[in-house]
Amino acid sequence: MSDTISSTNFTITRSFNAPRALVWKAWSEADRLSKWWGPKGLGLEVEKLDFHPGGLFHYAMVMPGGQKMWGRFIYGDIAAPSKLMFVNSFADEQGSVIRAPFSLVWPLEVENTLTLEEEGPSRTKLTLSGYPINASEIEVQTFIAGHASMHAGFTGTLDQLETYLKTAA
Repeated sequence: MSDTISSTNFTITRSFNAPRALVWKAWSEADRLSKWWGPKGLGLEVEKLDFHPGGLFHYAMVMPGGQKMWGRFIYGDIAAPSKLMFVNSFADEQGSVIRAPFSLVWPLEVENTLTLEEEGPSRTKLTLSGYPINASEIEVQTFIAGHASMHAGFTGTLDQLETYLKTAA
């Protein structure tokens, strides 16, 4: 696992002992996403998943006390089973973009590119790279300053994906 800083990009890479088709399904099917997406220790409720270019993934991360923190993806290019682009944002219950609950200067939108490469018949390399779009200079700098925190968060999320892939069929 690694992350690199290239200008404003945040990139994390991880290999999984799972076929690419299964890793793709984990990213593209609501019932599968609900079992692993989000920070460790939080549940996930899928409000809506329209998996097509221009479609919406609207979800709630549920904290142990029941409080919900909403998020959304707007899908861009989809090239199954190897590439997925999406813009990720914090959202309200209706799916509208809102500020991150932890920062008034976190970018409203982060464009992400996910690639899945076969490393063998049952091994897949995942690379996720994101950068802020439509962002002010302070939002870009806040994003860059958040790379270490993002690395920790995505490591936990990808740990959950790895656990899920071990039990999924």
